[in-house]
Amino acid sequence: MALVAPSAAAWSHPGDGPGVLVLHGFTGNPTSLRPLAARLAAEGYSVELPRLPGHGTNYRELATTTWSQWLAEVVAAFDRLEGRPRAIVGLSMGATLALRLAQLRPTDVAALVLINPSVTFEHPFKPALGLLKRVIPWMPGVGNDIAKPGADELPYSRVPLTAAASLFELQDIVRAHLHAVDMPTLVLTSRNDHTVRPTDSAVILDRIASPRREQVWLERSFHVATLDHDADMIGDRTIEWLAATVGSPDDGDAAGR
Repeated sequence: MALVAPSAAAWSHPGDGPGVLVLHGFTGNPTSLRPLAARLAAEGYSVELPRLPGHGTNYRELATTTWSQWLAEVVAAFDRLEGRPRAIVGLSMGATLALRLAQLRPTDVAALVLINPSVTFEHPFKPALGLLKRVIPWMPGVGNDIAKPGADELPYSRVPLTAAASLFELQDIVRAHLHAVDMPTLVLTSRNDHTVRPTDSAVILDRIASPRREQVWLERSFHVATLDHDADMIGDRTIEWLAATVGSPDDGDAAGR
């Protein structure tokens, strides 16, 4: 079993309020979302922040996993919040997985908060990826796209092409079924993101069926905005959205969709 850094471990808080599933991104780990998860817990929400298979250890382990395994861990963590209204907060690929779960279980997911969501990947080598991953196993890492000095999400230094190919397959599936997403959806988008194009947020907002949708622009942060200059604002807007959609922990009765 590979070693996991303390901040990269899965984390949970059994609060009295509605449940919030918090999901990290590709080649990242719970480090990037621990501050936001802790803030939600301090508000009284029940929080699950899983570590996705292959993440938070080493990139060789990630090479042995696929999107179906990541989704299985997401489903297991979501089900631990059963018995209360449930929302999902996801960063990057975490948002992709949040959308997929919302597509599969629309009556169970009461609201979404998507931070720099990723649903497309356009690159000349994408059609040849099936061949390339057999001869070029790695590409340079894509982590720590953060404007704030000193912030570190503890990402992998390399990206396995097998895992990247699986992510692209997940993106294609999610993008094809965006019309099935009909719950309240908040999208927070960094104006300057060097990992995921801000236009991915536009694709989501244009295609989902949610009558209640909103976009917030993050002007001072790069991709890992939850560890960046706009982290406090992300926390504020997330709490406001959750209070309006699934209810506040001190409401007694949570709000409906």
